[in-house]
Amino acid sequence: MMSNISIGYSDGDVDTNESGNRSLNAIIDDRYSRRQTILGGLQASAVAVFGTALLSACGDDDDAPKGSAITVNAGADAATTSGNYVTLKGTVTGGTGGNSWSQVSGVQVALIQIDQNTVAFVAPAVASATPLTFRFSAENGTKSDETVITVSPAALNFNAVAKNLDDVVTVPAGYSVSVLTALGDPIIAGTSAYANDGTDTDFASRIGDHGDALHFFGLNAAGERDYSASARGILVQNHENITETYLHPNGPTNLSSGPRPAAEAIKEIECHGLSFVEVKDDGTGKWSYVQNSAFNRRVTPNTATTFKGPVAGTDYLKTKYSPSGTAGRGTINNCANGYAAWGTIMTCEENWAGYFKRPSSGPEEDTANRSDREQTALARYGVRSSTGNYAWSSATPTQDIFTRWDARAGTGAATDDYRNEPNQFGWVVEIDPYNPGTTPRKRTALGRFGHEGAWVGKLTPGKKVAVYMGDDSRREYLYKFVSATNWDAADANASNRLAVGDKYLDNGTLYVAKFNADGTGNWLPLVFGQVPNRPATGGFPEYVFESQADILVNPRLAADAVGATPMDRPEWTAVNPVSGEVYLTLTNNNASNRPLNGTDAANPRHYNDPKGSSNQYGNPNGHIIRLREAGDDGAATGFAWDIYLFGADSADADANVNISGLTADNDFSSPDGLWFSRDQNAAGQINPLLWIQTDDGALTDRTNCMMLAALPGHVGDGSNVTITNKDSTGATAQQTTIAGAAATAATLKRFLVGPKQCEITGVDSTPDGRTLFVGIQHPGENGTYDAPGSNWPQSQSGTASGRPRSAVVVVKRDSGGIVGL
Repeated sequence: MMSNISIGYSDGDVDTNESGNRSLNAIIDDRYSRRQTILGGLQASAVAVFGTALLSACGDDDDAPKGSAITVNAGADAATTSGNYVTLKGTVTGGTGGNSWSQVSGVQVALIQIDQNTVAFVAPAVASATPLTFRFSAENGTKSDETVITVSPAALNFNAVAKNLDDVVTVPAGYSVSVLTALGDPIIAGTSAYANDGTDTDFASRIGDHGDALHFFGLNAAGERDYSASARGILVQNHENITETYLHPNGPTNLSSGPRPAAEAIKEIECHGLSFVEVKDDGTGKWSYVQNSAFNRRVTPNTATTFKGPVAGTDYLKTKYSPSGTAGRGTINNCANGYAAWGTIMTCEENWAGYFKRPSSGPEEDTANRSDREQTALARYGVRSSTGNYAWSSATPTQDIFTRWDARAGTGAATDDYRNEPNQFGWVVEIDPYNPGTTPRKRTALGRFGHEGAWVGKLTPGKKVAVYMGDDSRREYLYKFVSATNWDAADANASNRLAVGDKYLDNGTLYVAKFNADGTGNWLPLVFGQVPNRPATGGFPEYVFESQADILVNPRLAADAVGATPMDRPEWTAVNPVSGEVYLTLTNNNASNRPLNGTDAANPRHYNDPKGSSNQYGNPNGHIIRLREAGDDGAATGFAWDIYLFGADSADADANVNISGLTADNDFSSPDGLWFSRDQNAAGQINPLLWIQTDDGALTDRTNCMMLAALPGHVGDGSNVTITNKDSTGATAQQTTIAGAAATAATLKRFLVGPKQCEITGVDSTPDGRTLFVGIQHPGENGTYDAPGSNWPQSQSGTASGRPRSAVVVVKRDSGGIVGL
């Protein structure tokens, strides 16, 4: 750790100076003794601090004319690492003014003027120890002195946060955390403050529940789009689900069967979707949101949407609301996201199937009114609930916004009911945050499934645009969409951002991944005419695809048919902005879905991780896989892969489980959220910083969910390993896989632990990397309105009372440096 390096404190200065320079303290001691007479006992320099607010030290004025009345001191040569906030303070004795700083050599940095003698900069990304020379001038440049700051590559310069079960967000020493926005906060002018007692209404004007993926869209001082702005912007947040007990005064009414009161149902519906909220830094590092901003907006399941791409206008999307099959309403169960370089958010509809009422048996079933093809598709996607989540379709008095959640087919035409309403969900939805008046567009070319993210690959002018997507259910697949159009960098600044989305996201090829045992893989095209019939299985007949629209509505069936590799809950994707390598979290699996004889090289473990007296067989801790496209081309049909990290409890000494060599400082379970730092700052350059978030149920007897910071290597940096798996009977089986390099304290550390019963999900930073936004989802989710499972965020400030609320926190480095480095 490099922190608080100052006169009288040598830790860090000596340990991290890779250039061979003398330590600051030795230099200061020497120069201070030489200058006591010259300066009349005046201390030659202030404090030397790396990773905090100030870096300065004694400069050498030996080149100044002897006997001159003016002495200029730039400070001593020193060392730091990428991402640190460095302050250079010069001193002048006997001068009359005209002082200034300039950079003489080295990687160019932006100097921040503090006063005429003081400037600061953020240490840039470097591949090896690199000297930066700065000149402090006085008397309008006639007198000067120079100092050299040697910058070494990025490092995880913080002490790992210990696992804990506290009811606060815990961050490392040297960092601060504050709550920015929370469930119920009013974002439209005139909306009342949140009472947090279940009486609040009008959630179309408030922050929704279960905040998930985040993205910050910069604004300049004039309120215009500025991708580099770090003091003001629009924070976009998904709202995946609700903790219904906290939304009503005494919990929900008739939740399991209905009828539901309309007032309760509309509140729950409006708590889903997305929030768009202007946020700003007041100039001191304190962030707040702007309630009356013109950019503020809620997109809920009732917001008008439009369909684009090959499925738009087909029979699959025709409903009572949209006989043309081109219009829709809203978005739901928005989990992970993606960001388009042209300035839009791509929000993803994940576990939407359970919201619909469609009993698969009993007096209310509709099988007599469904074709075999429809029944096969509905079963494959899990549209089979007897009431639908929260029983919204039963709400009284009856309204169309409620009956739409009843997906049973009647005896008439599809436009007489909502039998096709499930086909209107499961898409990637593109929205322009800078223009609240635009209508969200559902991009059907990207396929319909339980989307857990849609991350755009590294963009290269003249090459195709690739989008990587996980399907978050056990034994589902990893998909890739490749545009028909080559990327034109000028489109990044287009004024009609959704039209650019039309250009790249409405035409192209959808692929699904097959992972081979030798560390290679193939992208299998899901193209009509190339996809064979899906064989009869599970009591359902052979499925014969009828069109490309059919394949895009039912890519799970198509992926089954081509023989893609079923994965252990494929969730978030993230793309290394330098190498273009693609990372995918595989959150976990259980014994019924990943039995002893059902492992493969890409999903290689079957073991037990006991939780109290309960056994957890399968892959309860999950892993992270990564791939590199052939030729580093997003349009390639082949790739290489390995398993970057295996989740594990470090207390388990079995090397067949803890394959990545995790310790108490970096062990984790159930990786979920995944995000590489922005390439606009040092954390996203050369060797980008990766953030890993957990949605854990396996290790929660020992710790709350967490976020880790990592400096990963590359595909192929490890070796083949053979694992001995074991099931509940004691039977064993061996499985060979390709493991990445083992984790070390230098490459993986726990950075944050959340409050009780939460999930950590959603992360982004300002472009300069000095402010980190993190989502804290459903704290206290296992409690009730009269016995909350958490009191967060109130507990963050020491109040152990009140209903818990999902919220976004701001994490800052006290030094002002880049978060995580």
